[in-house]
Amino acid sequence: MKPRHKRFAWIAAGVSALGVATALILTAFQQNLVFFFSPSDIVAHKAPKERTFRIGGLVETGSVKRDGVRVNFKVTDTAHTIAVVYQGILPDLFREGKGVVAQGRLDSDGVFRASEVLAKHDENYLPPEAAHALEQAKKARRTLQVGNQ
Repeated sequence: MKPRHKRFAWIAAGVSALGVATALILTAFQQNLVFFFSPSDIVAHKAPKERTFRIGGLVETGSVKRDGVRVNFKVTDTAHTIAVVYQGILPDLFREGKGVVAQGRLDSDGVFRASEVLAKHDENYLPPEAAHALEQAKKARRTLQVGNQ
């Protein structure tokens, strides 16, 4: 083989190795990417069925039911409500009527199975995604009310 061909073979091998490494990194990144959806998005079937994602909003007043370490509650964006089941210890700041973000998967029966629950950290804080979802739901509700009059 001529030196010129050897050099071309090494360059081609390097480009191939770089391509494989890039593909592996992007695949790992895609698997760990977690999106946020509001209850309205879930009702509109925008949320993935077989992937982990986050749901956020307010814990509906009167919806928290505890059975040992298993907790059932509902998350609302004031327009729609989704039932959530969590097995574990809730954060100290978890309260009815307060902001919450839960990470998990949606079951085929429409119940969100949370693997992690995050609560707000002070009186004025609501996660940006949850605040945006609540604002969008309020705008949609106002639009429906104006249209029905």
